[in-house]
Amino acid sequence: MTHRRTLLAAAVGAALVLPLAAVATPAVAADEDYEVLVVGKTLGFRHSSIDEATTAIIALGEANGFTVDVWDPPVGNSPGQPTRTLPSTPFTTAEDLSQYATVVFVSTVDGTNNLDPARPTLLDQSELAAFQGYIRDGGGYAGVHAATDTMHTIPWYSQLSGGGARFVSHPQQQTAVQQVEDRTHPSTEHLGDTWTRFDEWYNFNVSPREDVRVLTNLDETSYNPGRNAMGADHPLSWCHNFEGARSWYTGGGHTEASYVDPVFLEHLLGGIAWSAGAVDGGGDCVTWNELDGLLADLVADGTISADAAERITNQVVRSEDLAEAGQNARAATRLAAAIAQVRAHVDDADAEAMLISKVEDLRTWQRETS
Repeated sequence: MTHRRTLLAAAVGAALVLPLAAVATPAVAADEDYEVLVVGKTLGFRHSSIDEATTAIIALGEANGFTVDVWDPPVGNSPGQPTRTLPSTPFTTAEDLSQYATVVFVSTVDGTNNLDPARPTLLDQSELAAFQGYIRDGGGYAGVHAATDTMHTIPWYSQLSGGGARFVSHPQQQTAVQQVEDRTHPSTEHLGDTWTRFDEWYNFNVSPREDVRVLTNLDETSYNPGRNAMGADHPLSWCHNFEGARSWYTGGGHTEASYVDPVFLEHLLGGIAWSAGAVDGGGDCVTWNELDGLLADLVADGTISADAAERITNQVVRSEDLAEAGQNARAATRLAAAIAQVRAHVDDADAEAMLISKVEDLRTWQRETS
């Protein structure tokens, strides 16, 4: 029995354009220009590629209709990017942050991986409160490489960046193969069934698979994963919806060469644009677990009955079983039956619309995967 079934049981009881020499696959065009905040601030180990990543994201913005602000002040031994950084923290209030469609954390190591609660975190309490308010108001988040090696002592951040997965180790840099599990997302639709590249490959404390939509999974037989190997279930990039925000993460991007690699740049652009809400695709990362939580909340607050939730759940669980068996077209058909149950048994108009929207996104994902 899967984790999501336990939750359900409890509930019922702008075309994208790459700079440089790259050519992008067209995606859904953004309706208007938008602003992005790139955070490169570090309190711990400083990745030399942060500057290259920032340069690449600025170029992507110039080519794709978004502007970029940078927060990367000199701190301690970190030189930051003094000619680019904002003069003071942008993490003042949720309202101030709302000017940005998404916030991109680029290898923001803060040295808290020893889980010492006394060690300063990347964002202080006031800045974190502003960021949490921004996320809960529907702001976007994109994490690159060591964005999972920061704020280890703040579980909320680890959930935002990806289902609680935190960096624990990496082997030497080498070539590895990623299995592309989901080609319906704007960050992976340009890829084939596999993606081979040279980078620094992270091992995480847990697999986030239960809580996120896995986009690519590392094939540990294709390289030496070193200590803390994760085995067959080794997600490297993923997306999910979290507290109202679109959240996307890629474990790639350690090397400076990543940021002149057209394939990686298209991956990065798709993640940024999707997290900003500028493009859609593949059911927009709605997960089985996300629908679990929504049903549980609606039952808990009395908006829908336990009977209605059980009827919907029965169809959704069958759909997930089919999806896990690779029968995606049949899974999509079963989700249509779930929508019929919503229409027949949910009386609250807002709840009905919300549930149908989420189930339709799951259906789109399964239909496009088949």
